[in-house]
Amino acid sequence: MLSLIAANMTIFWVVAIAVFLLAEALTAGLTSIWFAIGALAALVAALFNAPIWLQMVWFFVISIIALIITRPLVSRFVNNKSQPTNADMVIGMSGIVTEMIDNLAGRGAVAVAGKVWTARSADGETIPLGATVTADRIEGVKLFVRPAAESFPPAESPVPGAEDAGE
Repeated sequence: MLSLIAANMTIFWVVAIAVFLLAEALTAGLTSIWFAIGALAALVAALFNAPIWLQMVWFFVISIIALIITRPLVSRFVNNKSQPTNADMVIGMSGIVTEMIDNLAGRGAVAVAGKVWTARSADGETIPLGATVTADRIEGVKLFVRPAAESFPPAESPVPGAEDAGE
């Protein structure tokens, strides 16, 4: 039985290479090319009638070495940068609250650059209708905002001499 397995290791490694390359072809990123290289090294060992344990060692060692050597090179050349969308242009812009923002109630809307967004407060505080806000980030279809510095006018200060007018 063991001699049957040993005799078929060449077929096993050819099938393994095919499976790893197929998996590589079906995925968007590099996922299994390193294992295909390791299986190729094990196939060479099998062709020279190396014992099964040595074929397995070659497979794992070569796969790991290929991963360590090529991964930094591949990550430099693969486009992993996200492309900003037109929606990202509103980040940092000022807007006006058109519906009071209350994260607990799950409501709020803001008009920024002529568009009305479903809005949430970035820091969780309630923001009143008409307040000026600054767009902080976008998560899904929600715009997270912070009150602008000039958003909340100071409380009305008494007019000097107003207390004396009633006397």
